[in-house]
Amino acid sequence: MRRNLAYALTVMLVAVASCSFTNKSYEFEGDDKDKLLLDLITYVLEKGHYEPKQIDDDFSVNVFEDFIDVLDPTKRYFLESDIMEFEKYKFQIDDQINNTDITFFNVVYNRLIERMNDAKLIYKEVLDVPFDYSVEESISIKYEEEPFAASRDELKERWRKQLKYATLGTYDSKLTQSAKQPKITKKVKNEQVETTIEDPGASEEELGKALTPKEAEKEARETTKKTLDEFFDFIDDLERKDWFVQYINTIVDEFDPHTYYFAPEDKEKFDVSMSGKFEGIGARLQKKPEGAKIVEIISGGPVWRDQRMEVGDEIIRVGQDGNDPVDIVGMRLDDAIKLIKGPEGTVVDLTVRKVDGSIEVISLTRDVVELEESYAKSASIIKGDQKFGLIDLPKFYVDFNDYSERNAATDVAKEVDRLKEEGVEGLILDLRDNGGGSLKTVVEMAGLFIKDGPIVQVRSNGKGKDVYDDKDERIQWDGPLVILVNELSASASEILAAAMQDYKRAIVIGSKQTFGKGTVQNVIPLENIVRSNEHGDLGAIKLTTQKFYRINGGSTQLEGVKSDVVVPDKYSYIDLGERDQSNPLKWDKITPAEYNIWNGYIDYEQTIANSEKRMAANPQIKLIEENAKWIKDQQDENLISLNYDVYKEEETKDKKKSDYFKSLTEYDSKLTFESLKYEEELFTKDADLREKRDRWHKNLAKDVYVEEAVNVLQDLKMNNLKHAKLASVKG
Repeated sequence: MRRNLAYALTVMLVAVASCSFTNKSYEFEGDDKDKLLLDLITYVLEKGHYEPKQIDDDFSVNVFEDFIDVLDPTKRYFLESDIMEFEKYKFQIDDQINNTDITFFNVVYNRLIERMNDAKLIYKEVLDVPFDYSVEESISIKYEEEPFAASRDELKERWRKQLKYATLGTYDSKLTQSAKQPKITKKVKNEQVETTIEDPGASEEELGKALTPKEAEKEARETTKKTLDEFFDFIDDLERKDWFVQYINTIVDEFDPHTYYFAPEDKEKFDVSMSGKFEGIGARLQKKPEGAKIVEIISGGPVWRDQRMEVGDEIIRVGQDGNDPVDIVGMRLDDAIKLIKGPEGTVVDLTVRKVDGSIEVISLTRDVVELEESYAKSASIIKGDQKFGLIDLPKFYVDFNDYSERNAATDVAKEVDRLKEEGVEGLILDLRDNGGGSLKTVVEMAGLFIKDGPIVQVRSNGKGKDVYDDKDERIQWDGPLVILVNELSASASEILAAAMQDYKRAIVIGSKQTFGKGTVQNVIPLENIVRSNEHGDLGAIKLTTQKFYRINGGSTQLEGVKSDVVVPDKYSYIDLGERDQSNPLKWDKITPAEYNIWNGYIDYEQTIANSEKRMAANPQIKLIEENAKWIKDQQDENLISLNYDVYKEEETKDKKKSDYFKSLTEYDSKLTFESLKYEEELFTKDADLREKRDRWHKNLAKDVYVEEAVNVLQDLKMNNLKHAKLASVKG
């Protein structure tokens, strides 16, 4: 249906646009393509978006503030006088958009280029003077609360502090490395100079690396200068059209965080990613003033395989295979991504600020995502004389060209069959970190666990709702079921968890709420809308066109799915999910669908109460919550000392606390995990697969959430009388 909707919307737009846009480009004088693009996109937003916004004065103010923030998030380019000059457009942008006028963009863009040229002189002036790390001073990294500089001197001082902060880590790294070098002592004996080396195995080259603080400071400044030289060389290569795309996306972003304009070259990259081939590090990033924040890790990619990075980490510098890194703080996200991505097999060095505040340099070899690792996999769990099953599902995948080829629903059904053959007494479906995927697979997968009935409701703009049902009365698995979720379980994951929760078919264990993405997007090529186009490829817009609703009527948008048993994790107290996005659509409710509660469990509510009681008394859970609160405190710390002694003292204290929480990874659930028979046979031919599964099982054995899921499965008692009357099992 989604494909049909996209087609129908495109046909509708083309039909109307053929009249509206055919001759419009001829009315423009200069900047023809930019104006045509603005006209097309605002039209598509008005006619096709699920919840179109009124382009009025309030909208104008938001675009004004957000565009300035996109261009200068750390406030080191524009002066206060520039902003005052721009202010006259603050309430005019809506009128300009409606009249296809790009005066505001032109004024701001021209001033930005001027200020960036000024900045090239300022940073060189700053870096010509040594930094004094003994001075007691600090910097606020909550840039959004800082005013714009009133003068060039004030701006230069801002650059000085920001560059001192950026250089401090390099200075420390060089001093620390130098301290590890072999020590040399020289003395005169019998008129000869004798050299004593503490480490006799050290080479002359290594001996030459020892630095004094003065030398380390100079080298750190030179490194920072080289980084900025490369950054501004990169900026110089950008064209006006690149900045105009930023303006267009500032307008588009006011509608919702998932609606996005793709320039022609970006559309090609998007098509490649949708085909399942991700070349790079395998992570999705979000722009933040402090760097590029990791919001999703793609299963099977370099980041996933490396295991040292996690959602919430921020990339602040990017280096290429051992070369000096480029500072990406304040850089456009698209530009930062261009530095991070690269050909398969090349190495990228990422300076990462971890969620706990610590700084770490992580080198990754760029690669294509291993698709096999994004598919469903299962394991049996042994506890005493009982056996349970676990299915891990990283995403709801499908081959859109050939649904029968391979899809998540069919694969999960196969894993269920295999686990039944192993004699498991309960099933865990792990949807943690699952960002979603195909709607069709969700409906089919939910049908594996219920007799029949509605699974999800979908509503389009200005239309009634569509109810997606499981019509197959056979049941693949009628035993106890637990679903694991976290804050990163999104979209299709939330639909499945919500349906099973509404039916009371499964107990959902996990975060206070899931991600909260309850919307559907379709990609519309803009060239399809214009009958006559002399400007070539116009790119495409990814447009929010529908909204998901649970069968109980509530939307999964913004609020996500609230777990039956809430357990803390490291993300419990930090902003994450749809609520941390800009301009998310609101939560609302429609009429519920007709459905019957699953009648196979006894003491369903008591089982939840038992689990909550166990979790409240579990020392590992208490330690996890303590860690989550500490991470929140670290992220709330916005005033950073630029005094080296204070910096080292804080670093030592943070490392000690971080080491204290490393005991979380030493937990042992005393559960045994085994691969299924069919995989055991594959191990003889595939040693890499055995290694991957061994690593997975080792991590599962440390997982307190899986341990509790097993406890819940033990507590779920089946009503044998009703169980005997259930429909036949799906073959």
